[in-house]
Order: sequence, then C-alpha cells, then structure tokens
Amino acid sequence: MTGTPAMYDTEIGHLRRSPVEHGFRYRSASWFIDVDTPLAVPVWLRPLVSFRASDHLSPVADGADTLRGRVEETLRAHGAQVPGGTITALLNARCLGYVFDPLTVFWCHDAAGAVRAIVAEVHNTYGDRHAYVVRPDAQGRARTDKAMYVSPFHGVDGHYDLTVPPPDGRLQVTVRLNTEDGTVFDAAVRGSRVEPRFGA
Repeated sequence: MTGTPAMYDTEIGHLRRSPVEHGFRYRSASWFIDVDTPLAVPVWLRPLVSFRASDHLSPVADGADTLRGRVEETLRAHGAQVPGGTITALLNARCLGYVFDPLTVFWCHDAAGAVRAIVAEVHNTYGDRHAYVVRPDAQGRARTDKAMYVSPFHGVDGHYDLTVPPPDGRLQVTVRLNTEDGTVFDAAVRGSRVEPRFGA
C-alpha cells in the first residue's frame, strides 16, 4: 500500500449527545497517500485533485517546507521522536482551489514499518487548526486532552479517545469526546478502499 495513493468511499457520522442530542451521516471520499509520493494526476484533472503542504500544520522555518517537513516539525514541537520512516496521510483533496479537512491523520512509521506516532490535525469552521500528537497502542487507540474550540456546544475541557488504526482494505477512524459529564460527542469515518482511476 505504501507509495500507492488510494481513495476511500466513506460514510462520516457525527453524534452530539449533549446539551441537545443531534446526529447526522453523509457520504464522502478521502485520499490515502504517502506524503513523499506525488500524486500522478492528469493535467485536465489537477483543478479537481491536488494537495498542498500549506493546507496542513505549521510552516517549517528552516529547510524545505514540505508536508513531511511539517509533520516532523510538529512531532519535535510536541517532544516526540521523529521515527524517520514512511509518513502516510488520510486527507481531503483540494478541489477548485478549496479544501476543508475537519480531520487529517498522519501515520508516522519507523524504518521497519511500525507506526510510532500519529499526528491528528483538527480544523474548525472558524479557520483554526490544531495538531494532536499521540502514540497509539497496538490496536491504534490513544487518548489526548482537548485543546481547541470546535463547536459552540462544547468548551475545551475533556479528552478525546481516538481509534486510528492504519487503513487497509477498510478504513475506520473514531473520535469520542469525554468530559466530567460523560461522553458528549462521537464521530466516525468508515469506508472501503478503491483504486483511483483517472482514465486516459
């Protein structure tokens, strides 16, 4: 899978449990890429499918300002070791000059291919973004304190329980927000892998 871009036909679900319960689901599509492997997109399709380092994380002050550079700089800023292997990402493509990526996940592998760290970047509708750096267990589970305002219904208290195993034929990413009042929000991205076919 590494180095070969793929798409996932996804279903995204949100369930707010308090203060007023409300949920919804919708269909979408996400890209899974190796950040070092440029996506070979035909010229005619480039306005519809493109990826920019500037859409994610913070700029690199010294050196090449690439997506890998931004991920590794984020790891260092959070006191995490840079594993040095492949970095894969689940993200949305820029389309007609626009992209909104509520959650981007970067899996940071060591030279042997094991996931040593995950960067989960959250964007809100106010133009803010925040990167959470976690070290998952063998099942892809991790916990991190909430640090950014996302919804008018919830503050920045509580913690997220994440399940972010590397995708294979199936994709399953879940986020649960827990506070002193219990579980107040659940989100999930689930989908099936499909190979991108651009045609002639």
